Amino acid sequence: MTLRNILIHPDPRLKKVCAPIEAVTPEIGALAEDMLQTMYDAPGVGLAAPQVGILQRVFVMDCVKEEDAPAKPMVLINPEITWTSEEMNTHEEGCLSIPDQYAQVTRPKMVRMRWLGLDGKLHEEEFDDLWATCAQHELDHLNGKLFIDYLGAMKRQMITRKMVKLKRESARD
Repeated sequence: MTLRNILIHPDPRLKKVCAPIEAVTPEIGALAEDMLQTMYDAPGVGLAAPQVGILQRVFVMDCVKEEDAPAKPMVLINPEITWTSEEMNTHEEGCLSIPDQYAQVTRPKMVRMRWLGLDGKLHEEEFDDLWATCAQHELDHLNGKLFIDYLGAMKRQMITRKMVKLKRESARD
């Protein structure tokens, strides 16, 4: 198990469409385990492979927030949305690749997703509220889209400038 470095926007790898995973292998299992540990350590509720520099269609998430509730780590390989609700929901979103920046993003309140699990089987589940927002946010990463792409140009440019400055400052350290 290895904690992976999380790429910071703007990094060109975060804007690439990821390739499907051909087969569930031990390497994919190890990547998923690393991603879960990296996500929990960050801390975050979701992490997509391109955020750790791997341009493949896999993300992890665990939106359990209650301290005494058991964790519910999920690994979604080649995920796709098969249905969205007409009802919308607005959540304040953040991103481990855009640290300390948050914005209101409106997305479908519920989604049904289909994906391949680490067990090699197809799974399908409906997500709502935070789980739905997280699943859509992470799927966007696999398609080269960031939550700031939903914002107006001015706000997006302001956040991007802050990230460029953050990367410059951390390169000096």
